[in-house]
Amino acid sequence: MSRKLFALAVALVVVLGGYVALSTLEVPTASAVHKEALEYRGTIYVAGMGGHFAKAEVVVDPGSPQPIQIVNLDRVVIGTKKTHPTHDPRIDVRDRNIMFWSTYKLDPDGKVHVGKTDLRTGQKLLDIAIPLDERAKWKGALYCGSGQSKKYYIPVTMTDEAYIDVFDKKTLKLKHRVFLDKLGYKSKGYKFFHGTNTPDMKRFVVAINLAKDGKPTGNIDLVALDMKALVRGKVKVVAKNKVTGSPGETLTFRQTFTPDGKYLLQSGADRFYVLDGETLELVDEELMEEGQNHDAIPTPDGKYAILTLRVPIETPELPEGKVITDGALALYDIRAKRMVGAPTSVCYACHKKYGIPGNAVLCGADVNWQ
Repeated sequence: MSRKLFALAVALVVVLGGYVALSTLEVPTASAVHKEALEYRGTIYVAGMGGHFAKAEVVVDPGSPQPIQIVNLDRVVIGTKKTHPTHDPRIDVRDRNIMFWSTYKLDPDGKVHVGKTDLRTGQKLLDIAIPLDERAKWKGALYCGSGQSKKYYIPVTMTDEAYIDVFDKKTLKLKHRVFLDKLGYKSKGYKFFHGTNTPDMKRFVVAINLAKDGKPTGNIDLVALDMKALVRGKVKVVAKNKVTGSPGETLTFRQTFTPDGKYLLQSGADRFYVLDGETLELVDEELMEEGQNHDAIPTPDGKYAILTLRVPIETPELPEGKVITDGALALYDIRAKRMVGAPTSVCYACHKKYGIPGNAVLCGADVNWQ
């Protein structure tokens, strides 16, 4: 990203900071539908490794050269970078004021955390520390992707072996832990699990990067599991497909369905996939010109996708030619099958506001639309 583009992104934060204050909504609004060519407004929660979420109130205007404009930028703190680095925001489908989350690294006591936060106040409601499963021999990356049913929060690990956990939403008591080894996914035969639910909560789709001796091959299995079976700790496959990418460069991370369930929006590091929500077959594949794609969330009408990107940027604090990693949001037109306009910095802008130096690494995102 050039200095000029970075300066524009930061300028938008400053200039638009006083434009309008959008508050967290008191009632669910994910079903709101916007007419053609109108703006989308909402609050996006972007996970970061510093133990907090960037809280970005945005206006999305697909007709603008920089379509995602930050109106106000704040953060929701769940801990520190030593105790609560996170990749995983998951807003409760029945109460949009509650956000579930899980942590990506072990805390100093060797535990991983699962919790929930009240988005109206920013206060943690529950924070449960639990040990990793003893079958997770490689533990360099922990929880990342997640989904939910009406009663359960379902985060997925990136460990080896990887597994799917089922937590009661009220108590965060662990109900079931599900491995997929019986489907043939053995240690070192894959690199990372990620998964999420369909909008009707009847299926839970897992993206699995296939590997040889622990090294990703660029082949990805997409496996749809029956949700009723999963929340009982059982595995029942209802659909399966495979997509391909580049060995060592393509890695699937988080994903989200469009509200109507028509498409699965699947991040893939060096690319972004649009998949048929029912068959999991490939609809479109967009190579990233710059940076890595780690998540994708739809606009409420399912016409656009907001991608989270990790991008290299130059900043005024660094010598010429030196870069750090920034987290940015970019817009993709699902119908036209193309990227729209320029990305907008969200992580570095947040770090700059709070005086936090160095890389600003994002991953997952979730949103409350106005």
